[in-house]
Amino acid sequence: MNGTKLPDGGVIYDESEEDDDEILAPESVSEGSAAIDWNEALKNESGLNGAELIAEFVKHLPNAPGVYRMFNEAGDVLYVGKARSLKKRVGNYAQGRVHSNRIARMVRETTHMEFVTTRTETEALLLEANLIKRLRPRFNVLLRDDKSFPYILITGDHRAPAIFKHRGARARKGDYFGPFASAAAVGRTINSLQRAFLLRTCTDSVFETRTRPCLLYQIKRCSGPCTHEVSDEGYAELVREAKDFLSGKSQNVKSAIAMQMAEASEDLDFERAAVYRDRLAALSHVQSHQGINPASVEEADVFAIHHEGGLSCIQVFFFRTGQNWGNRAYFPKADPQLSGAEVLNAFLAQFYDDKPVPRQILLSETVEEQELLATALSEKAGHRVSISVPQRGEKKDLTGHVLANAREAHGRKLAETASQARLLQGFAETFGLPYMPRRIEIYDNSHIMGTNAVGGMVVAGPEGFVKNQYRKFNIKSTDITPGDDFGMMREVMTRRFSRLIKEEGLPDRSTAAAESEEAADVAFPAWPDVILIDGGQGQMTAVRAILDELGIRDVVTAIGVAKGVDRDAGRERFFMESRSDFSLPPRDPVLYFVQRLRDEAHRFAIGSHRARRKKEMIKNPLDEISGIGPGRKRKLLQHFGTAKAVSRAGLSDLMAVEGISEAVAKQIYNHFHENRAG
Repeated sequence: MNGTKLPDGGVIYDESEEDDDEILAPESVSEGSAAIDWNEALKNESGLNGAELIAEFVKHLPNAPGVYRMFNEAGDVLYVGKARSLKKRVGNYAQGRVHSNRIARMVRETTHMEFVTTRTETEALLLEANLIKRLRPRFNVLLRDDKSFPYILITGDHRAPAIFKHRGARARKGDYFGPFASAAAVGRTINSLQRAFLLRTCTDSVFETRTRPCLLYQIKRCSGPCTHEVSDEGYAELVREAKDFLSGKSQNVKSAIAMQMAEASEDLDFERAAVYRDRLAALSHVQSHQGINPASVEEADVFAIHHEGGLSCIQVFFFRTGQNWGNRAYFPKADPQLSGAEVLNAFLAQFYDDKPVPRQILLSETVEEQELLATALSEKAGHRVSISVPQRGEKKDLTGHVLANAREAHGRKLAETASQARLLQGFAETFGLPYMPRRIEIYDNSHIMGTNAVGGMVVAGPEGFVKNQYRKFNIKSTDITPGDDFGMMREVMTRRFSRLIKEEGLPDRSTAAAESEEAADVAFPAWPDVILIDGGQGQMTAVRAILDELGIRDVVTAIGVAKGVDRDAGRERFFMESRSDFSLPPRDPVLYFVQRLRDEAHRFAIGSHRARRKKEMIKNPLDEISGIGPGRKRKLLQHFGTAKAVSRAGLSDLMAVEGISEAVAKQIYNHFHENRAG
């Protein structure tokens, strides 16, 4: 399924394509895993389940390290665990040695197990973390927010290096500095570095076409290397200073600039001295926004956990080159009966599964597998990694500061969760639902005169908006009259619920009330309890017709939200089956809640529409030709200059381009000349 990131962090998924995500087999995840596969030998053909089944498996297991997976009858992975000895560890489940009622339920639901042996326990630890992140088992501690961290990139493949924010693979040549905790932290730092070092932020294509300096040069945010306002040697010196500053040599850089400012003042060149003064102020601005910068911590990640009320908050601070590069709070999904140390222990291996590991990790409390984790991360990183719990001095104060931040974030999260639960309960009472909804889907359409029409679906639950569940639907039907909102909604509903029935089957509503009460122990549902439609009676008629056709009218509660008189917020009318349309009191908290849901759907639909419209505007005609990938496209544009020139080229001209064979040249030529005679 293809996804497009929105500026606010949401993800647009195109429902027009089938999912082709593939879970790698454990053997392919870890090259160090042993080639022995016990799964064929341990097939469950006896019809047993629970502890009896596990006892049968234990008879054949080796006394060796490895990873085990527990499955339920539907084939879903319930739990992934690692063991120094598979025989002993799995044997504990068969003997009833469980930690909680939740684990006892996991054992009862187990109908199959699979195993992979590894050479060492450290390999088992890394493989376990990888599988947990990929499979997201219901009974494991899960790292829920796992977005990649942004970096600062100073490019190294151009005569005038640029400074950019970067995420993802480090494919481009250059120097990478990070990780930073958030895109906002990177943005603030780059803005200050622009003022301090006057590095360009334009793309290479813009750089090459400049004939005069841009606005950034005029406001002293760039030195103008595009039009040689600064010499190549002078610009290279600015780049070197920026790299030194980001590499931890900030004091040396500031001292050098201060010296240059003093020299300019002595020469009575006050204009040049003012430039150096502004650069020093920008550097001070960077460091003032970094907060605490401990002298004894050069490169470290600092973790602190606050565990209370069934909720865990793990706060992480990132220190690189002696500078604080931000912090982030995580709220992993975990059994409330686990201790804070147990949650932190499970969290750490998952956290570093796909992230660079610093040389030092500081913790607020000791975890059980501290030495094993340090050994595993050292092997993974290729350098020594120390994990410690500071007992005194500056590092102790630092972990205390991080722990205080964890407590504050924990308190805010608890308040938000309680408020959301009250709103959902009030929503259920207001609209006469039999239980508190766990999944609400809100739909809206966006288009301009029917063009680039997009349907948007946002999802809300007990913890607020669930952005990884958002979906977009590019309206593709040729039978829909441009601007026909009813027709668009019919297409969206048909595609959404036809696919849901195919992939998930019909939901069992008999257990919905119990699952709503035990939401912490139940996976987030795929089926919505309620769908909110931005529209009135006409939209609801179209939606009910689709629900009738699919046989799910009694499965999902549909509610229409129509804008009130003069489209004023607070005067919305609500439409439900077997109930006259009605309004809510202007200051009703449930009304504000519904307005927030509708506004989020509207924002998402507009964002999806704009993204599609922008894609259409910048689409290159060469993209439509089968067999023309990025490489050939680049060669053609380098040779001819524009796609229009390619469309006018003859066969012999096309064949003169490197990498373009006679067959490909004919394909390109025919694409642009298919409607011409001869």
